[in-house]
Amino acid sequence: MTASEIRQVFLDFFKSKGHVIVPSAPIVIKNDPTLMFTNAGMNQFKSLFLGEETPKYPRVADTQRCLRVSGKHNDLEEVGIDTYHHTMFEMLGNWSFGDYFKKEAIAWSWELLTDVYKIDKDRLYVTVFGGDEKEGLPVDQEAFDYWKQYVPEERILFGNKKDNFWEMGETGPCGPCSEIHYDSRPDEDRKKVEGKTLVNADDPLVIEIWNNVFMQFNRLRDGSLQPLPAKHVDTGMGFERLVRVLQGKTSNYDTDVFQPLIQFIAEKSGKTYKSEATPGTDGWNEAVAMRVLADHVRAISFCIADGQLPSNNKAGYVIRRILRRAVRYSYQHLGFKTPFLNQLVPLLAEQFKGVFDELYKQKDFVQKVVLEEENSFLRTLENGINRFENYTKDQFELRITTSEEELYRSFDDVSDFYEARKNKIISGDFAFELSDTYGFPIDLTELMGREKGWIVDMPAFEKALQAQKNRSRAATSIDTGDWVVLQDDDTVEFTGYDETESIAHVIKYRKVTAKGKEQYQIVLDKTPFYAESGGQVGDKGELVFPDGQVIEVTDTKKENGLIVHFTDSLPDIADDALTAIVNPTLRTSTENNHSATHLLHAAMKQVLGTHVNQKGSLVNADYLRFDFSHFAKVTDEELAQIEAIVNEKIRENIFLKEERMVAYQEAISSGVTALFGEKYGEYVRVITFDDEFSKELCGGTHVKATGQIGFFKIIAESAVAAGVRRIEAITGIAAENFINAQVKLVHQLRELLKNPKDLSKSVESLVEENSRLKKEIEKSILEKSSGLKNELAEKAEAINGINFIAQKVQVPNADAIKNLAYQLKDIVSDLFLVLAADIDGKPSLTVMIAENLVKDKGLNAGTIVRELAKEIKGGGGGQPFFATAGGNDVSGLDRALEKAKTFIQN
Repeated sequence: MTASEIRQVFLDFFKSKGHVIVPSAPIVIKNDPTLMFTNAGMNQFKSLFLGEETPKYPRVADTQRCLRVSGKHNDLEEVGIDTYHHTMFEMLGNWSFGDYFKKEAIAWSWELLTDVYKIDKDRLYVTVFGGDEKEGLPVDQEAFDYWKQYVPEERILFGNKKDNFWEMGETGPCGPCSEIHYDSRPDEDRKKVEGKTLVNADDPLVIEIWNNVFMQFNRLRDGSLQPLPAKHVDTGMGFERLVRVLQGKTSNYDTDVFQPLIQFIAEKSGKTYKSEATPGTDGWNEAVAMRVLADHVRAISFCIADGQLPSNNKAGYVIRRILRRAVRYSYQHLGFKTPFLNQLVPLLAEQFKGVFDELYKQKDFVQKVVLEEENSFLRTLENGINRFENYTKDQFELRITTSEEELYRSFDDVSDFYEARKNKIISGDFAFELSDTYGFPIDLTELMGREKGWIVDMPAFEKALQAQKNRSRAATSIDTGDWVVLQDDDTVEFTGYDETESIAHVIKYRKVTAKGKEQYQIVLDKTPFYAESGGQVGDKGELVFPDGQVIEVTDTKKENGLIVHFTDSLPDIADDALTAIVNPTLRTSTENNHSATHLLHAAMKQVLGTHVNQKGSLVNADYLRFDFSHFAKVTDEELAQIEAIVNEKIRENIFLKEERMVAYQEAISSGVTALFGEKYGEYVRVITFDDEFSKELCGGTHVKATGQIGFFKIIAESAVAAGVRRIEAITGIAAENFINAQVKLVHQLRELLKNPKDLSKSVESLVEENSRLKKEIEKSILEKSSGLKNELAEKAEAINGINFIAQKVQVPNADAIKNLAYQLKDIVSDLFLVLAADIDGKPSLTVMIAENLVKDKGLNAGTIVRELAKEIKGGGGGQPFFATAGGNDVSGLDRALEKAKTFIQN
């Protein structure tokens, strides 16, 4: 069977068992603060396991795209090296929410694998949880007894907590699990070594293909286990591994999931893919590189399609890191010195057409983003290589670091150590700077070092890396307490579409500590507070308790299926009803901006083209920010046209048409705009402002009619990333204030310029006159510098074969000093120049050294100026022949000049 057929057989099988087939959730998670990416098939059902939402169907099945590159489940460094780890992978899953349990899950998994897929039963092993005394957890005898009906007891293995107790993270749903492993070794190897001894032993030919997780518990913050409201089944089968088994391969990469990509890479690189290559043999590096590219382009492409662009923080940084790892492999081992990874995107999109259409519909956009990221990183690689070359040139002596001390002490004479090593040490701090500041991979630094006979001080690098991690962890650490539950029913009714004030009861609450500040999170059974979602910020307001106490709600967010209210204080909670009141002023302004965003989106499609799609948004009470796919700067004329269309729709005072329970497919068929990367349910809410103009799926709050918006004004247009632009705009009172401020500014300019008839022409004349005067001043400065040059040249002192000049000068700016220094360098040979100046009350030092002195005497202007700068309480740096410094103590200029002379004399 092909990969596509294998996937469909799985879905059809569970459909026949009464399961509803549901779509994959986006790979990027938006409403769960504990996760950045979907790392398991169960993520989208987490709130159902916790009892925070009521399941629509008791049984479902799906194929879920997942990503494991961060946190507890981190497979990144294994990818490409072995044959079965991946960043992005498909997880085939069948789920029961309080319906069937171990008996059916085990029976159906065996039936599918052996009766439907016809996998050899003798090659299958199963594991069950062997219990854990510390946790007070017994052996999973129930699962063992069910498996005995299908598998000989000697092929049923007991696993420890690490292997057979599944947990998504430090907290959350968990339970014992039962894995199914497949032994793909040749028969002669199987006769020599029993397969059961290789289960969970990292043998590349004895691999886990399916895991039946029996969700029974919720892991609390204190580490204890709390029984879940109902028992659930969560199974996951690695699609890529299943295909490998059914296609008789010993590597996932040899299947038709990856081979089209790999063969394309091989053809374009002019190299042969050798699947059988092993470390150190011919073709190994190339094979690893091809596997890395084929794997990584999947993770990168699907994340971008789901709305996560590469960036320098959080989820965006993870994507950028994966992309750069791929580019590095293609650069180092496949010889691609120009962007190549992006060429795989169309091929990948075609491969997943009909499975995950999000990528196919956006393939041009995704390819453009990947191309720009490649271009950027290839420049980074070039910059990093240049910095590395300059670093190795500047190091003249072997420096022995702490990590070398033990080796150093083993030699009687230091010269023996030099002779034994014959190499130099790359500072761990420098290697970390290359990695952290310039995005230059540490393994590439090591590789380049080895080629020169240098080694990286890795202990120092790891120390610097750990320090950075500690700083980052401290800055983002959040200590979340367990929920204090007052009502077992977690069902939350959102009333905010119809009212801004509701009578409610507290369901549960907890304390949270972030950055040393204590906060509280409160969940109500009914709330008018909109939780941050879809770009709209969370509502603020008040909770008024029966005793008259009022606490401020500082924010509202979603967590799984809950609406969570954030407060800085918490009164004594009782069963009595409270009043939840949304801040009406902030809500109104936010609604103005949100509805204007819909009008803006529709207007842009008219003016720029139907390719425009939302790539991110922010809607708050102050302004709106809209990111969209477009490959060119939006011109002033286009912006004016867009703005005019939006304001026309505002003046039309179009009434809101809101439909709350529309079947998803019905909505899509009607031509509604849906956003990529959003998870839509079976029923959706449709927001329409004129059926022929703006019709979108949206869960946010909106104006009752467009006239409420008042006025719309675009205030900025800029680039965000490759193929993504950003428009910022304001509405209502903010727009009125902006226009008034602009009119006031124009009046002020008119008064300053004596009320000219043509204001624009007057300002233009003023700018031209200013430019002319600046040129005259610059000419005057050059003439003065030329005269000063000859005067200083006559003051040169010959000291130790050096023409030394150290003088205070009066010049208007730093450019004048630099110009003077270069002029002196041209007319004074063997020059060592130090110029000191007071520029607008700030001390300045400049050091210029002739190139022959830098080369022959080892002098370095950057090092010297940093030492001299101590006298003016400052710092600086530069190149070996030219460097500058500034400071805070003008009185130290004379001392700096004396210090320079003493240095030369000695």
